[in-house]
Amino acid sequence: MPRERLSVVVTRRLPEVVEKRLCELFDTELREDDRPMSNDELIAAMCRADVLVSTITEHIDAAMLAHAGERVKLIANYGAGVDNIDVATARQRGILVTNTPGVTTDDTADMAMALILAVTRRIPEGLAVMQNGKWSGWAPTAYLGGRVGGRRLGILGMGRIGQAVARRARAFGMGVHYHNRRRLRPEVEQELGATWWESLDQMVSRMDVMSINCPHTPSTYHLMNARRLKLMKPSAVLVNTSRGEVVDENALTRMLRAGEIAGAGLDVYEHGAEINPRLRHLDNVVLLPQMGSATVEGRIEMGEKVIVNIKTFDDGHRPPDLIVPSML
Repeated sequence: MPRERLSVVVTRRLPEVVEKRLCELFDTELREDDRPMSNDELIAAMCRADVLVSTITEHIDAAMLAHAGERVKLIANYGAGVDNIDVATARQRGILVTNTPGVTTDDTADMAMALILAVTRRIPEGLAVMQNGKWSGWAPTAYLGGRVGGRRLGILGMGRIGQAVARRARAFGMGVHYHNRRRLRPEVEQELGATWWESLDQMVSRMDVMSINCPHTPSTYHLMNARRLKLMKPSAVLVNTSRGEVVDENALTRMLRAGEIAGAGLDVYEHGAEINPRLRHLDNVVLLPQMGSATVEGRIEMGEKVIVNIKTFDDGHRPPDLIVPSML
């Protein structure tokens, strides 16, 4: 007799080609709409599925896992970050957790550079004037931004994405500096033209642009806190395309309003979609709706990784992107 197909529940709408392949391979339950599942819906999904395909909008904590029942054996996260899942508790309950690393490295690095350019060259201000029909013609002193070439870029977190940002910044003529939990190998530093700073405080105080590219962990929560933000030069710019929790959003907002920091480009926020309303009205801030990894190619590749992880698990082998607590 043929083996019973694995039961898979998908929490959000995914690209059509990904959903079609999931349905071909597994007994897949797709989402009819694209709203996030409630906690009760998530618990119910885990109780009836062998595999839950989650996204960053689902926060699966210890309390939720305690009510998940015994059936679910794999949470295949559609995304590189897994800070939305209590991985340690999941493993204690015999539930494996996988992610989709490396897929959106270039997409996110492109967005970091786009934000650096948008803030330093005042692109949103120019766009707003054109859309409002208020442009009256060229003027020598209108919308003066600054060159990125020659500026010092400080990268906080020199993993895959941080290194991709460094390569792009170097092509724009920026000086590349970084702070990381571990120093890169000399040959990698040389290839990137990057200078390592053991002291984050010292690096922050000397940079023209700060790019946040580290994951959210207990040790990186508010790593850019009020004290550290005050070390930044008044002419400096901060860009965040990694996790909003790394930056104290209220402190950043106060400093931007007071002119103590020149500008910011944000694609992620400390409280998810609940953005500090004072940020929305600042001319020196560029806000994006978590678009860093939003490319058709990237989203499909993420789905392909999810499918490989589930198929490998279904075949009785270790999923290639298995997360273990010691990795976090």
